Amino acid sequence: MTIIYTLTPKLRRKLKEPLGMLIRGSFKETMEGFRDIVEKEKPSRTISVGDTVSKNLARNRLFPQLSIVDNRVMRKSVQAAPLVAESTIYVKNPPGTITEEAIAAIQDALKSNCPVKIVVDGEEDLLALIAVLYAPESSFVVYGQPYEGVVVVKVTAQKKAEVTQILKAMENVRKAK
Repeated sequence: MTIIYTLTPKLRRKLKEPLGMLIRGSFKETMEGFRDIVEKEKPSRTISVGDTVSKNLARNRLFPQLSIVDNRVMRKSVQAAPLVAESTIYVKNPPGTITEEAIAAIQDALKSNCPVKIVVDGEEDLLALIAVLYAPESSFVVYGQPYEGVVVVKVTAQKKAEVTQILKAMENVRKAK
């Protein structure tokens, strides 16, 4: 396993801020708000990052083409969410890092025309950055904002540039484990 990026304390604080539009409210309110945005904008793809948001999207029949989960919510193990996927990819991605394996899995999944689920051994949070970087423009990357709601990132050239700058600021650690 090769770690490509490692989160720095400074970036940890910065990334607590939503990367996109925050839809505040209960699960029901956030899903209704997201459905409205989807109907209006018609994203080319929807990518969910996180167990709770992936499960809530599926429950509301808003099926992402890619779901990235780690079977944990707020650092506690949970039962795997029943997600619609034609294939499942398993990757290792330790907390606070982004591995080469996880990047490759996201790239491969985004090339597929079928729903894909990536199950992470470790932590999936930072993989939202990689999803934004490699998703086609006009896609939505959706993730949870703890105790607030869900964040919808519309993938644009500007958003990809912003994510590239965040990744450049991460410590580039090339260690084989």
